[in-house]
Amino acid sequence: MPSYPYTIDNSAGEQLTFLGLTRAATGNRIEVDGTARPGAGPPMHVHYLQEERVLVVTGRAGYQVPGEPERFAGPGEVVVWPAGTPHRWWNAGDSELRMTGWCAPPGNVEFYLTALFASMKENGGRPGLFDAAFLTTRYQTEFAMLELPPVARRLVIPLVYALGLALGKYTKYNDAPPPITLEQSRTTNH
Repeated sequence: MPSYPYTIDNSAGEQLTFLGLTRAATGNRIEVDGTARPGAGPPMHVHYLQEERVLVVTGRAGYQVPGEPERFAGPGEVVVWPAGTPHRWWNAGDSELRMTGWCAPPGNVEFYLTALFASMKENGGRPGLFDAAFLTTRYQTEFAMLELPPVARRLVIPLVYALGLALGKYTKYNDAPPPITLEQSRTTNH
């Protein structure tokens, strides 16, 4: 990873600036600032091992957990998603949304988001098929994109992943960190 701080952009209206790793009473965490243009934000997803906390600095954030109504947060309000909580968020206002926050423990969230944003930027705002297959398969113990239909997550993505391996599509990921399991996250503070 580059030295801190550094910014990634997905060309779909989101920018994240990784500020660095910090040590808190409960362990390590990655500190992040982010912006999103109106309407932008990630689809329904889950961080199985990381708690995510955001503070709205400016703008209006919309957020939702499956089965619950949409909620909103404004400047000075904090939203926390415990590890394993499916969620989505978006800029629900008419001006730029700016949030600051962290994920703890960091695990591979920095690598995953950096690779995902790079693929989105290279492919016009959506991740490339082989990149998505690699990231969702390799890091399935840590993250999931829940807006993909279950049949795609269970059958199509593994097939595309295998095809990508056979075609040599993943050489750019030769230095990708290994996935982290729940057991590892409990015994070490990645």
